[in-house]
Amino acid sequence: MAEKVTGLEIEPSMKVMDLVKSMENCGLQATQVGRAAKIISKMKGKGTVRILTFTTNLVTSGMRELFAKLCREKKVDVIITSIGSVEEDVMKCSSSFELCSFDEDDVKLHKAGKNRVGNMIIANKNYERLEKTLMSFFEKEYSKQVKLGRLLAPNEIISDLGLELNDKDSFVYWAARNKIPVFCPAPTDGAFGLQMYFFKQRRPEFGIDVTGDLRPLGRIILDADKTAGIILGGGVAKHHAIGANLLRDGFDMAIYICTGTPYDGSLSGARVNEAKSWGKIKENADTVHVEADASIVFPMLATILLE
Repeated sequence: MAEKVTGLEIEPSMKVMDLVKSMENCGLQATQVGRAAKIISKMKGKGTVRILTFTTNLVTSGMRELFAKLCREKKVDVIITSIGSVEEDVMKCSSSFELCSFDEDDVKLHKAGKNRVGNMIIANKNYERLEKTLMSFFEKEYSKQVKLGRLLAPNEIISDLGLELNDKDSFVYWAARNKIPVFCPAPTDGAFGLQMYFFKQRRPEFGIDVTGDLRPLGRIILDADKTAGIILGGGVAKHHAIGANLLRDGFDMAIYICTGTPYDGSLSGARVNEAKSWGKIKENADTVHVEADASIVFPMLATILLE
């Protein structure tokens, strides 16, 4: 028998997690959020490896501090993200970004040395500080590379970088201290890669073993009783997570939260059912796709993860 659409009963003192759990029979995307809440609760089961993926723009926003809290409380087991997330996390350790409008005069911003991400601004001075931080850090990593006689994997470099930081609002800081691996399939992208290019002018032997993440990630996935994906946005982080789960015939649970469209065939906009055709998500997996801005929806779902 089909379930009925039911209205929400809102109380002034209602907890966010209770509100989210009550949304399942509301209809529209509220139902998707309510279903995601149920899956989040299942992800907390023993033996389930929780893999969180996100795109850089979420670290540009105030979501960075939420990711840090999840790492501090050990509510996620693996992070897969782009290198931009790491570099912006580091930048925020010494300075802040600014809010602006989506309709700013971008030519004027460029002349002022300001770079826009949606309705947020990253000033050039942030990248100047990052350059100083990374140049001294790369020198240490180069010495470690020489000592070990091999290139370091992205997760090793990110962990070493996290141990250098002293900001408890940093997800890289907490991931390093709680031994939560941060895997990055494209470590030479963004400002991080650009600074690496400059550093290699002095130390041409310096490099990153971009295949070095594959073995530890594969081991984690194969050893897990179950794997659960919390996929925020798309991009290379999303595909690295679902692609790696081919090793075990797919994720057992998966939540997608994004605003991408599937009609252009993009991976970023692909729904969970498409991943089932590839075996990246199990045919009988608990899944839901929430069509919404992750900066709105995920904080609500995170209250259940932190419960």
